[in-house]
Amino acid sequence: MKPVKSARLVCPVYTLDFKQLLPGGKEITPEVLDELIATTKGTSYPACPLLKYGTIFQDLRRFLQESPYNLSFDQSDRSGVLTLMNEISFIPPLLKFFDYFKENDFYTYRHSLVVFAMSVLMAQELLEEPEDWIRDVMAGTIHDFGKMNVPLKILKKKEPLTQVDKIILEHHALAGFVLLSYFLQDHGRFAAWAAKEHHERRDGSGYPLGILMRDRMIEIISVCDIYDALLSPRPHRPTPYDNRSALEEITEMAEQGKLSWEVVQALVAYNRKDRPHFQECKVSAEKRGRLLAVDLCRVNVERKIDCPNCHGTARERKIVRDGKQHLAYACRSCGMEFTEDDLLDMELDLN
Repeated sequence: MKPVKSARLVCPVYTLDFKQLLPGGKEITPEVLDELIATTKGTSYPACPLLKYGTIFQDLRRFLQESPYNLSFDQSDRSGVLTLMNEISFIPPLLKFFDYFKENDFYTYRHSLVVFAMSVLMAQELLEEPEDWIRDVMAGTIHDFGKMNVPLKILKKKEPLTQVDKIILEHHALAGFVLLSYFLQDHGRFAAWAAKEHHERRDGSGYPLGILMRDRMIEIISVCDIYDALLSPRPHRPTPYDNRSALEEITEMAEQGKLSWEVVQALVAYNRKDRPHFQECKVSAEKRGRLLAVDLCRVNVERKIDCPNCHGTARERKIVRDGKQHLAYACRSCGMEFTEDDLLDMELDLN
């Protein structure tokens, strides 16, 4: 079991039936999670194969036949991935996620399924693990599970997100960790850690903890998450990236040390007609795609924030408070230092 690096929730964590699991401001520690999980003692759920739930099989098959995934998933790949996914089971509280987002935010429904399928495909290529291992670690893995705690008005907002919107949106990573730890009754499960760490980066520039991403399976999920997010139209960005531009954006992240070259090579290889082995795939640094002026807050490139005092640009830095390291921001104009929690309190007038 991985050690849990403590982190504090900026918002409460609720289940879909509005049961509060942890309040906002709560520090997440192994002891807190163990106490929460203890409340589920005696609770068990029957597992259901993911693809046999509702219309997921028919929907996913249709999604994978659309461009550009029809290139990555030829007939044999699609059949192989769907066969393996049919052996991966989920419990009812997790399956409700798909019902909720299919009805309320179809993008998140589709995105979660496509990222899951693409991750399974790439794991077979990149990891020297048997299919049984992939089946076991992916059971219950919904990387964006915590988005059920993000208000729909933020997920579907057409205007640029405010700083507080972004803070609440980023809350989904820790919320997903808590929720999956609770429902799976184990805070060491891969699914819970994937929800928490899929926005971390290899250079420590990600969130929620700014740690160095070192788990290859989580990085595969992360790359698939970024790739599909760029390819998909969003309310705040109606025009999606074309496939080449999306691959170039991800290649640039590898050049910056945010992602590993091998995972990016594998993604690019799946987009080549001759389908080379990822280690033999040559990735061009030339930028020929259609560039877009776009807010990449959901992809998490460089983290900057507006100073609430002078409205200048504040950049991320690490500070120590009460003997613990925290992420904070320092304004380059007026010198003000503040954390995301300070900003949330100021804008929501909670002080």
